[in-house]
Amino acid sequence: MADFQTLDLAIDNGLAVATFNRPDQMNTFNPAMIRDLLALFDLTDADDAVRAVILTGSGRAFCAGADLGSGGDTFDYDKRTGREDVGGPDRDGGGMVTLRIFRSLKPVIAASNGAAVGIGATMQLPMDWRMAAEDSRYGFVFSRRGVTPEACSGWFLPRIVGMAKALDWTFSGRVFGAQEALDAGLIQSLHASDALLDAAKEKALEMTSASAPVSVALARQLMWQGQTMAHPMDMHRVDSRVFASRGRSADVREGIAAFREKREAQYPDTVSTAMPDMGWADEPPFA
Repeated sequence: MADFQTLDLAIDNGLAVATFNRPDQMNTFNPAMIRDLLALFDLTDADDAVRAVILTGSGRAFCAGADLGSGGDTFDYDKRTGREDVGGPDRDGGGMVTLRIFRSLKPVIAASNGAAVGIGATMQLPMDWRMAAEDSRYGFVFSRRGVTPEACSGWFLPRIVGMAKALDWTFSGRVFGAQEALDAGLIQSLHASDALLDAAKEKALEMTSASAPVSVALARQLMWQGQTMAHPMDMHRVDSRVFASRGRSADVREGIAAFREKREAQYPDTVSTAMPDMGWADEPPFA
């Protein structure tokens, strides 16, 4: 297992629970966290025992935004240290994280236990289900720090909550409560603080425990990648190939047999060996 600096990882019952472990710093985002998150999703994609990933925080925050320890130089890439091996000149590390979550082969659930501000909010956008403690707060506060939305949030946020709400939150930079987040569709459910993680595990198992892992991985990519397509025919070309590939699989024979025999399926295919190569791991170059 990877040696993480900024998060703790526990894998049990098919679920990988990653917890940010900097509560004294409100789990603020730094270069080490970028490296840890990239490594986390490489690890969970490669581990066939993992059906879903849950990301949460410790203490009073999920992630309270960027670590501002460098003061006014925090966002000046020419003056920051420790990021040379993370993304190179002028590349936003938060965007590297959201793009990696976008490519995840396993469902990803945010269990937001407290403040989710700046990158703490934008890193949740490519996650598949976002749930929060009732006292959680969110903020796309970039305009109040003199910067702009990052981490690909200009692509994700309007798709999730609509353009008007995305502009309201990013223009004003205001911090708002979990109920407003729920009403706008940013999150899908609210929970008592002491029940949040259990609820996240229950949801993760509901999503994945009876489903073929390869089919889940492909469905995830079809839905997210579909957001980039210009015409339904683009999806028709892709999902026809994916459906044909699955139709020839051992999983479909087992799934149909289990249905007819009224028993739980035991799917033989694994994500690490049975995913058709659709080119989804490739990204346009950053240039």
